[in-house]
Amino acid sequence: MGEPVLAIRPELVSETLDQLGKRVFSPVELREIVRENRDEWLADQERPGYWIVKSRNIRDVVAALTAHGLLSRIALPFPHREVQRFTYGEVPSLEILQSVDRRAYFCHYTAIHIHGLTTQIPKTVYLNVEQPGSGGTAQLTQEGIDRAFRGKCRVSSNEIEFRGQRVVKLNGRNTGELGVVQFSPDDEGSPLRVTNIERTLIDATVRPVYAGGVAQVAEAFRAAAGRLSVNRTAAYLRKLRFTYPYHQSIGFYLERAGTYSASQVELLREFPMEFDFYLTYQMREADYNKRWRLYVPKGFQ
Repeated sequence: MGEPVLAIRPELVSETLDQLGKRVFSPVELREIVRENRDEWLADQERPGYWIVKSRNIRDVVAALTAHGLLSRIALPFPHREVQRFTYGEVPSLEILQSVDRRAYFCHYTAIHIHGLTTQIPKTVYLNVEQPGSGGTAQLTQEGIDRAFRGKCRVSSNEIEFRGQRVVKLNGRNTGELGVVQFSPDDEGSPLRVTNIERTLIDATVRPVYAGGVAQVAEAFRAAAGRLSVNRTAAYLRKLRFTYPYHQSIGFYLERAGTYSASQVELLREFPMEFDFYLTYQMREADYNKRWRLYVPKGFQ
């Protein structure tokens, strides 16, 4: 007689994974699932529909499941730390990317798109994982502001290509995940963590380069009318305590949209305006808006 044949019963694997209600697994999670269930999954005989497996070793079981397509192995080779995931069934890209870190959330242009504040289809996904520490507040001077905004905006190089999209993983300042909410996508995928509209538009104002540029940010403010709480936006700004006076930029966007009341716009004028500021970095030509003490791209008034 030959050696006994060890085989996987794929219908039992699917039954287990269906019961878990989860479609994306880290290697550690998958190893634990296999460890807990392999006695039930494996049979000491070969039958039609069963899949041969080399051994009871967890690695061999996972290899068989991926070889037969029940699971898919996905590599996310971020330069700062590569991430590997296994998926069960068809899984949307954002759900896979959400699994990169349990603290991760979608932001900037991705959040703008999720909230329906643009008609554009972004080619880049922005995912943020906040840093554990909170930086100090620098002393602000007009000379320092001018020098900073004459230069280039610092951007993250921690990016990959995934399913035809560029994915940028940010390590933002610690905000205590201010304004991060659960969002349930229309395609019945798992809930996503994303910044709410107020936090999204603040982030877009701070880094328009991550939001499609100032024209797209302005369009998002216009589209958010009736959904954006200006009171909450002002409250967030007070909590975030930015070094730079981004309230001047937000006030400008609100007024430029023409879809917010005068009383809503005036909430931003309650903040001090002690310095001239800039809507974005490295403007070749600029107009000056006296009301908001703000330099904006020429013709953008």
